[in-house]
Amino acid sequence: MRTFGRRVGVLSFLLLSLAGLGCESVRPWERELLARPEMAWEPDPLDAALHQHIHFSKEGSLDGGSAGGGGCGCN
Repeated sequence: MRTFGRRVGVLSFLLLSLAGLGCESVRPWERELLARPEMAWEPDPLDAALHQHIHFSKEGSLDGGSAGGGGCGCN
């Protein structure tokens, strides 16, 4: 029974040690290199605006907005 508790303790220590190795601070001048445009949610803002406009025109609603209506313009 004591060996099981010891193994769990050693395993927990190893996992916490590995988790701590993944954390690294980034200096302000290094953030520029890490913030590449292709890592953004929407790499092309013009294309994203076009798709949002098409979606609004077809669905008659905005994402996360309170405006409603139909796509036919009859409201």
